[in-house]
Amino acid sequence: MTEASTPMPRGLFADDALPLYERTAARLLDDLRAAAARPGDRLPSERAMVTRYAVSRVTLRAALAQLEARGVVRPSSSRGWFVAEPGLFPETVTAPASTVPQVQGFADYAEANGLRTASKVLSATVRPATVAEAEQLRIAPGADLFDLHRLRFLDGLLVVLEHNRLPLSACPALADADFSTASLYATLRAADPPQLPRVADYSVEARHPTAREMELLEIGATMPMLVATQLTSNQEGRPIELTVQVYRGDRYRFRASITNQT
Repeated sequence: MTEASTPMPRGLFADDALPLYERTAARLLDDLRAAAARPGDRLPSERAMVTRYAVSRVTLRAALAQLEARGVVRPSSSRGWFVAEPGLFPETVTAPASTVPQVQGFADYAEANGLRTASKVLSATVRPATVAEAEQLRIAPGADLFDLHRLRFLDGLLVVLEHNRLPLSACPALADADFSTASLYATLRAADPPQLPRVADYSVEARHPTAREMELLEIGATMPMLVATQLTSNQEGRPIELTVQVYRGDRYRFRASITNQT
């Protein structure tokens, strides 16, 4: 059998033979796979993606529409684009949510349970990391640290006093966000490159409240506090958040599923 001697048309299989929106969709899909994106992860803002892929917004939206038609991403009105439900990446196996605790922020939890959130920012500053903080977050002592104190509400009820500390280098946009309305995890997911919370070391202890906690959480001295400490790492295993949450004991319950894998 002889090979055909007619040459193939030049550029038939070259990347630039495809429409720009298809090439953009392919690059975005590659980025999602490289970041080990999971269902529910929020994509960066359209402005950030336009800059990243050097395309117009019209081209970007055509690429997103193609990925939506393939079941890869889904839009959410006024909240941007999200990775779609399981089944996007055939090579990925997702364990049942009922047996795997999910790393989620306060706003994520509220949305999943149909609750309204509100926040009162007590302070939001950039300061040098202490030696202890630097050791936990694996940054240099004195590196810029975003330090946020908030009171968090669910359906109008005060639930928790929250203290978040994050390396500013992971997401410089933290310093300019208004966290009385913005979601911390949504801001991280919209960073360039995205910072996707993946693994958290989480501990809970009960103790008596301090005088300041009693005042802020509007409680008496007899009510115990449940204090949760969480160190969260991103998709690359790098720590991106150190958080201490002081919950009113009458408005918080910790639950987890314990599974024997052997």
